[in-house]
Amino acid sequence: MTELTELTAAQLVDGYREGEFSPVEATRAALERAERIQPEVNAFVRLTGEEALERARASTDRWRRGEPAGLVDGVPVTVKDILLMRGAPTLRGSRTLSEKGRWDEDAPSVARLREHGAVFLGKTTTPEFGWKGVTDSPLSGVTRNPHDPSRTAGGSSGGAAAAVALGAGPLALGTDGGGSVRIPAAFCGIFALKPTYGRVPLYPASAFGTLSHVGPMTRDVADAALMLDVIGVPDARDWSGLGASAVSFRGVVEGGVRGLRIAYSPSLGGQVRVQPGVAAAVRRAVERLARLGAYVEEPDPDLTDPVDAFHTLWFSGAARVAQRLGPHQRESLDPGLREICGLGARYSALDYLAAVDVRMDLGRRMGRFHESYDLLVTPTLPVTAFEAGAEVPKGSGHRRWTGWTPFTYPFNMTQQPAASVPVGVDGDGLPVGLQIVAARHRDDLVLRAARALEKVTPCGN
Repeated sequence: MTELTELTAAQLVDGYREGEFSPVEATRAALERAERIQPEVNAFVRLTGEEALERARASTDRWRRGEPAGLVDGVPVTVKDILLMRGAPTLRGSRTLSEKGRWDEDAPSVARLREHGAVFLGKTTTPEFGWKGVTDSPLSGVTRNPHDPSRTAGGSSGGAAAAVALGAGPLALGTDGGGSVRIPAAFCGIFALKPTYGRVPLYPASAFGTLSHVGPMTRDVADAALMLDVIGVPDARDWSGLGASAVSFRGVVEGGVRGLRIAYSPSLGGQVRVQPGVAAAVRRAVERLARLGAYVEEPDPDLTDPVDAFHTLWFSGAARVAQRLGPHQRESLDPGLREICGLGARYSALDYLAAVDVRMDLGRRMGRFHESYDLLVTPTLPVTAFEAGAEVPKGSGHRRWTGWTPFTYPFNMTQQPAASVPVGVDGDGLPVGLQIVAARHRDDLVLRAARALEKVTPCGN
C-alpha cells in the first residue's frame, strides 16, 4: 500500500471522497514524517501539530457529510516563514523580530488555503528576510538537501522544498524574489512555479517591491495547478494584484505542447558556464519536448546580464528592511545581509531609477521575444546542490548568490511566469531542474509544457 505521505494533494482528495482514508490519518502521517526529517534536514521553524489535527478532524467531519469546504479540504500544507499565518509568529529567519504579538492575520495565499479547508502543518525555514539563494539563518540554522544532507537545499524557500521532497505535506507556499521557489525546487528535485507577478496576491508588501512573487511548490504539476486555482484569487490588500484568472489552471494543464514554439537557450548565448551533467539532462528533456510536437529552436534572448541593476533593486530592499533596526539589532543580522544593507543604503534615488530603466527595457525585450516564441527553456541553475552553509559554491569565484543564479533573477525583473521542472540527476545523483518561461499572463503555457514534460521524464533521467 502506498504511504499517505507519498500521495499528491489530488490523490488525497480523491481518497477522502471515496472514504479510503481520512484527513486525520493523512495529517498524522505528514506530521510524523516532518518530525522524523527535522533533526537531519531542518525544514521547519515551527510545527503546529495540535492546530493541524484540530483542522483535520473538522475536515474529516465535512467529508463524512459530503460537504468539503473547497478544493484542498484536509490536505496538509506548509507555509514559508515569510508569509503571515494566523496563530503562529512569522519571524522571517531573524532574531530582530519578537514572537510576542497577536499574530491574528493570514497572508492572502494562506487565507485562501484556509477557506478551502487546508491543514497547516507549520512554518518552513528561510534565510533572514529571504535575502539569498540558500537557506540558513541566525535564527534557525542550516537547512539541508534531502538527497545529500551535506549539501544545501537552496533558497530562499529551502525548507518548503525539502519538506515537499520528503513527504512532509504535498503542498507548500514559497516566495520568489530572484529564484527562491525555483532554486530549491531544482536542488531538491520537485516542481515549483513563480506565477506572473500579481497572480497570487501578497500582503504585507515585500520590502523588495515588485520583484517578489508567491508561488506553489509541489511534487507534480497537477498539484501546482490545483494550488494556483486556490491561491490565485484577488485580495483587496494587494494594490498591485491581478484580476481573477479567466481560466482554471487545472483545466488547461493537460493541453500538451504540440505546435508550441519553444526557444531553447542552454547558456544565454554563452554567458553562463553550465556543469556538463546539468547541460546533458536539460538537453535530453528538450529533445523530449520536440518529440511531443513542439517546434524547438536554439535562439538566445536579447538578455545582457542585468545583475548590477538587480543588485541595486535587491540591496535597496534589504536596506529598507534594516532601516528600522538599532545598532545592536544590526549586529545580530546574517553578516552577508548586513553587508548588502550597507551597500543598499548608499544608493541614491537616481541609482534606483536607473535600475528601473534597465528593468523596463529588459521587459520590453522579452515581450518582443515572446512574439516569436511561446516559451523559453533554460537550465534552472548551472550547478547542482553544493555544500550546505555556504552562499556560493567553493572555488566558484562568486561573491554573492546571484553569481550562480543567472537563469532565475532576470525573470523576476520582467515579472514573467517561470517554473522549475525536475528532469533527472547529474553524475553524483543530485537533481537537475529545467526552467520554463512564458510571456506575462501565460502561466497556462508554462504549466502545460511542464506537465507534458513530466509525463515523459523517467525518474532519474
